[in-house]
Amino acid sequence: MENKNANQIADVLNEALPYMQKLSGKTIVIKFGGNAMTDETLKHSFAANIVLMKQVGINPVVVHGGGPQIGKLLERVGKKSKFIQGMRVTDTETMDIVEMVLGGQVNKSIVSLINQHGGKAIGLTGKDGQLIEAKPLEMTSDEDGITKIDIGHVGEVTKINAGVVRILDSGKFIPVIAPIGVDKEGASYNINADLVASKIAAELKAEKLLLLTNTPGILDKNNNLMTGLTHGDINNLIKNGTIAGGMLPKVQCSLEAVDAGVQTVQIIDGRVENSVLLELFTNQGVGTLIHK
Repeated sequence: MENKNANQIADVLNEALPYMQKLSGKTIVIKFGGNAMTDETLKHSFAANIVLMKQVGINPVVVHGGGPQIGKLLERVGKKSKFIQGMRVTDTETMDIVEMVLGGQVNKSIVSLINQHGGKAIGLTGKDGQLIEAKPLEMTSDEDGITKIDIGHVGEVTKINAGVVRILDSGKFIPVIAPIGVDKEGASYNINADLVASKIAAELKAEKLLLLTNTPGILDKNNNLMTGLTHGDINNLIKNGTIAGGMLPKVQCSLEAVDAGVQTVQIIDGRVENSVLLELFTNQGVGTLIHK
């Protein structure tokens, strides 16, 4: 039995080797969110996966969300969350809490976790080195598509200045980025983490962008996992209604990243332990791959 187990371990390592060789020296951007951020076992496996990536010569860049954590703190201070078209209405007071949660609590907990597993993580927000320049997100009414809606400090990316990330990547450090942008007047903006991850991956000309989700990936109408999808495939799936709802923004970010030069985007199931390693270093993978 021991010999059989040893052979199985050897088979796994041999299977991983060509992937490690291909990805060595490459940059991979990982959006960390969903259950993977709240389940203790998944959090630790994610941190260990990131450290292993760095150890074998890959440059991981982590971008994280934190919507549930923001909601909990707002509730604790007696402030009710309001959403319009899926976006949190963010007044100045709410933005202060967003910065406190994303740039402080959540960011530092991920940094600490990676460091516990032997990595050297550095926490950043988009304000550091003007990393993420932003402007207010323009939103119009669902009813007429014309009337503008003010949702406060919710932003969209205007420019990524990735110099600080490149400096960290070239050393032994792992950047962990909170999706907070800043405009030319110094005002802060809360930005969708998938969008930030996509823009950073494009600017860094990353080999891969991994989006951790609470679903297996993109499913067909019979709930079968689809992979190896192209831009044309995705457009057809949107037209026939297979891709809808919360998956639409992730897919749109994915297509933008691929169009901007990212080789592949993988939407993977963050509820699976060690999902990052399984997707990167095994033949099977655990999600949907999108490529040009």
